[in-house]
Amino acid sequence: MSRFALAHHTTESFRALVAAGAPVVALVPVGSVEPHGPHLTLLADVVISEGACLRAAERLETGQGVAAVIAPAVAYGVTDCAAGFAGAVSVPAPVLTAYLRAIVDGLLAAGCAHVCLVNNHLEPAHDAAVRAAIDGLGRRGSVACPLTRRWARTLSAEFKSGQCHAGRYETSIVLAAAPELVDEEARQGLAAVPVSLSEQLRAGVDTFAAMGMERAYAGDPAAATAAEGQELLDRLADMIAGEVADALAAP
Repeated sequence: MSRFALAHHTTESFRALVAAGAPVVALVPVGSVEPHGPHLTLLADVVISEGACLRAAERLETGQGVAAVIAPAVAYGVTDCAAGFAGAVSVPAPVLTAYLRAIVDGLLAAGCAHVCLVNNHLEPAHDAAVRAAIDGLGRRGSVACPLTRRWARTLSAEFKSGQCHAGRYETSIVLAAAPELVDEEARQGLAAVPVSLSEQLRAGVDTFAAMGMERAYAGDPAAATAAEGQELLDRLADMIAGEVADALAAP
């Protein structure tokens, strides 16, 4: 267990952390329960968010002088695009927003100076629901998500193409963060699926099945490497640290 995990604390140690003087920033990993091809865990988005939070916590502590804690992940989200596939569990957007806002409010009431929702489930309705959870919080709340153009530019060519659901991009990150959750035999035999989710969504095609993703993946998972995943996790950690720094510096 990471020393940054909220689960690492007792009530007394957390009270002491809040009283120590440095602002306490809570990172909340957000993802979904949905199919990620025949080779990745249903919780791939959660694994990515948690892995990025681990690296970001180090950056926040050493680079920004804050005390970072990683809260338990919110694993369920708006997952309507995966309708019809086994393992897809979708939550209505208003329910997700209300639940996340309650978590954020609770962490702030417990003494955190800032809460960052770290989201790596990129379905547009889900992203909107996550962002709505921090409405009105100003410098006390932020969202870190690679859909933000500023951060998307720093990521891989496959990510920028939109062919990135359980493809090379996500598979590389899971290989780096939790390789035991990748079915290597299945992965290595997969052909590339050149479907851009971003282009399809702009065209009004809103389910994996209608997009032609017959096995619930797009991109090239067979080309994934743990080394690329390590680099991508570093970039996602930079994203989180950047969003937190910008929010704390706001008037």
